[in-house]
Amino acid sequence: MIHAAMTDPERRRAPRVGFVVSKAVGNAAVRNRVTRRLRAIAGAELGGIPPGVDVVMRALPGAAGASFADMEGEATRLLGRSVRAAARAGTGSATPIPAGGMP
Repeated sequence: MIHAAMTDPERRRAPRVGFVVSKAVGNAAVRNRVTRRLRAIAGAELGGIPPGVDVVMRALPGAAGASFADMEGEATRLLGRSVRAAARAGTGSATPIPAGGMP
């Protein structure tokens, strides 16, 4: 699941990305692996996130068994969609985008 919100309409602040990986995803090693993957995906997509937008990437339990390629494809698609919606809103409204079992 990915949420994006325009928190700085004047776009003075660089985009920020946060991660939520609960114990429902797995043990500590699995959660850390999922977080590292999400961080790598977000880092690669950071240039496409406009200034002033905050993004939260929440890993669902299905992320534990997903391959990096699957996570990357789904997260990239949802990230683009939610960031575009947040940028259009131009205000602090969040746009949740569910990811059918993927983060």
